[in-house]
Amino acid sequence: MSKVAASLLLSASTLFNPTTPKTLSFDASAYVTTDHQIRLAVQKSAEMPVDVVLRNKSHEVLYQHSIGKKESKYAVKLNVNDLADGEYELEIKSSEGSIVKQLNVSSQPVQQVSRVIAMN
Repeated sequence: MSKVAASLLLSASTLFNPTTPKTLSFDASAYVTTDHQIRLAVQKSAEMPVDVVLRNKSHEVLYQHSIGKKESKYAVKLNVNDLADGEYELEIKSSEGSIVKQLNVSSQPVQQVSRVIAMN
């Protein structure tokens, strides 16, 4: 069953521990492609391990990858066609803090709005 609609990144809140600096030594971008894949890219500016975790609403880990200290860039495509409809969480984290992005997968068809513009 192919997922017709997938929306990502409703919220991109960065969580910090009050004792850590306000900036992270990594940045991440993620979006859903037209062929229903999550494209994630992580760019690091320090030699520190970073973990990528995709969880469902019950906090079960569906995907996990550790980016090593020596890797400065990481990119991956995650296929969401096999995910059940619902809410998911994508977390990119290090010992400094984490970036959490929300994902909502829905197989309901996207409604198209048709508009007619008439000019006299």
